[in-house]
Amino acid sequence: MLYPVPAVMVSCSRKDEKPNIITLAWAGTVCSDPAMVSISVRKSRYSHDIITESGEFVINLVTSKLARACDWCGVRSGRDCDKYKEMHLTEFVSEFMDTPAISESPVNIYCRVKDILELGSHDMFIAEVVGVTVENDLMDDKGRLHLDKADLIAYSHGQYYTLGRNIGGFGFSVKKKPINKNKKNIKDSKKKKH
Repeated sequence: MLYPVPAVMVSCSRKDEKPNIITLAWAGTVCSDPAMVSISVRKSRYSHDIITESGEFVINLVTSKLARACDWCGVRSGRDCDKYKEMHLTEFVSEFMDTPAISESPVNIYCRVKDILELGSHDMFIAEVVGVTVENDLMDDKGRLHLDKADLIAYSHGQYYTLGRNIGGFGFSVKKKPINKNKKNIKDSKKKKH
């Protein structure tokens, strides 16, 4: 019942085999220092063994343009097809690791597995973030990331959604509002007339 969640495509690879992509909705941040994330994968999935053996994976954020590829990669098995080829996705190998990212994704998070927790239906891979690549258009001149411009999607109860309007930033509920002297004068003058 803990929805919505990010819909991500996780790429993984094993030596001398084609890389694979698995779609996951169970991914999240677990620590900020060091930067760590987790993904949960069913033991029966093709990617489970690949990630277990290689010890690495890439979380690729998904835009509305990638929604069809994201869904398709979630319902097809990499045992039977080449998902990069079938979805016309481009492998991108960075300096961070040999596992390719998805070039069309605006943000790629490169992860090295630190621990695997066997939880039941899924195993949780806890990993340290060793690098990130970001589309240039999302960075400003001061090096700040503007992820709101990426048109990312979320997943909720079997449906994909784009993100809605911004309703406030962190701490907005306690932020002091600036006093607008002109506005106060207008209110005072209106009160005098009545």
